[in-house]
Amino acid sequence: MNFVKPKVFLVGETRIVEQGLQDYLDHVGVTQWKTDAPSDSEKLAEVMGRLCYRSFEPGMNPNVTRVREGNQTYLNNIINVGHGSVVEHPVMNFIFADVSRVVTHELVRHRAGTAMSQESLRFVRLDTLSAYVPMCIEENDEGMSIFVKTFEHLEKLQKELAEIYDIDNEQKFAVKKKLTSAFRRLAPIGLATTIGWSCNFRTLRHVLENRTDPHAEEEIRYLFAEVYNVVKDRYPNLMGDYEVEMVDGLPWIKTAHRKI
Repeated sequence: MNFVKPKVFLVGETRIVEQGLQDYLDHVGVTQWKTDAPSDSEKLAEVMGRLCYRSFEPGMNPNVTRVREGNQTYLNNIINVGHGSVVEHPVMNFIFADVSRVVTHELVRHRAGTAMSQESLRFVRLDTLSAYVPMCIEENDEGMSIFVKTFEHLEKLQKELAEIYDIDNEQKFAVKKKLTSAFRRLAPIGLATTIGWSCNFRTLRHVLENRTDPHAEEEIRYLFAEVYNVVKDRYPNLMGDYEVEMVDGLPWIKTAHRKI
């Protein structure tokens, strides 16, 4: 068996279609607006916010007497006033590797603003088992011994079942799938797996705040602390209002602007 910790890979993000955006700006008569957004995600959020009030530049809307300049200033105001729908437009695509089924069972509860694709134990046969070891287990020799022995035994059973049913020499994929599905019933919930997770920024902020909270489960706290490390510098104007406090050895990512 292998001991692992969750790993975060950002594999996709929003990209602006510049010609389409310019065509829209020409359509509504924007002639001078430019943005200093550090990413296309932050640029898109600004565009979607400004179109609500036609606040790209002075004179477009007689009701708007002051136009905020700069992407950071603009998005700071969006976050301050809680105009959360604006930050639903840009999205990110992650792959979370070496996360347990404990984590994925909790993650799938966050359905709004997300898409998920999980590695299937009906199709992917188990061989070597990997697992995250909680700190309370790792710190206790007897607990750690039981943890290791249990995983090693379950791993041994997977290999024995594969031999009993001679699955490696089975030619029909449908039969292999049926057997693999049967074998997975002996897999522990702590088994490390992989899941693809896509979300918008409003959802990301919500999940970060909830799943790094000290009351959240340990492994998912670790996972979303890693997510924050990936996004904090890449999207500073959408994620710059957070601060980090260490609680029980793990980061608590928090902000004064909860639930935008």
